[in-house]
Amino acid sequence: MSAAREFVLAVQFLTRIPTPQLHDFSEALLARSSRWFPLVGLIVGALLAGLAWLGLQLDPWLAALAVLLGWMAITGGLHLDGLADLADALGAAHRSPERLLAVLKDPHLGSFGVLALIAQCTAKLVLVMLLARANSWPVLLLAPAWARWGVYAWQTLPPLAPGLAERFAWAHPRLAPWLWWLALSALSTWLAPWLLAAPLLAWAYRAWLRWRLGGVSGDCLGAGIELTESALLVLAVTTLAV
Repeated sequence: MSAAREFVLAVQFLTRIPTPQLHDFSEALLARSSRWFPLVGLIVGALLAGLAWLGLQLDPWLAALAVLLGWMAITGGLHLDGLADLADALGAAHRSPERLLAVLKDPHLGSFGVLALIAQCTAKLVLVMLLARANSWPVLLLAPAWARWGVYAWQTLPPLAPGLAERFAWAHPRLAPWLWWLALSALSTWLAPWLLAAPLLAWAYRAWLRWRLGGVSGDCLGAGIELTESALLVLAVTTLAV
């Protein structure tokens, strides 16, 4: 029952997919729910692949638009919000850690955040269109799962401030990262071998967070998911073009 509650909470936290209501929520339960993040990513990916297939019956651009809108609807823009906040903080920080943290906490959207959202959505739209035209649906299935696997690499960094990243630091799953790595690697080897580079991207982002920020926040986790997804789409498109 505990595992089921953790899974339901992971779905509730990462998506807007309807689930049974939990009456005994706790922050410790949220921290433990991270062991199910890659499975939630697979669910998101399956829905996106389905949208791509349906849209492709008419036109690759329609498929790309359906996937992009579906991506935002399914996740509720949660990770896009983190990307925008991180972009604003980096743009306004001027190498001042105090200024960076202050902007990260600011709920208002600035010009750097707007530009980051435009760039991210445009990139996903074009990349998904190219993948849909090549009928490469396995990438859409697995990229969201690999991106959420990256949380295991990032959550071990020192939290920049009390908040979401600090709560996830309470629980570091020991077996889940390795089990999901094996499962996703097996699926990638079968369906899309170039996605085996995903762990390298996750650890590269971790190294950048440590070097540039010295730690991690909830916004950094969301931004990492978005950036990893886009990087995997770029990798897939580049590989298909070779």
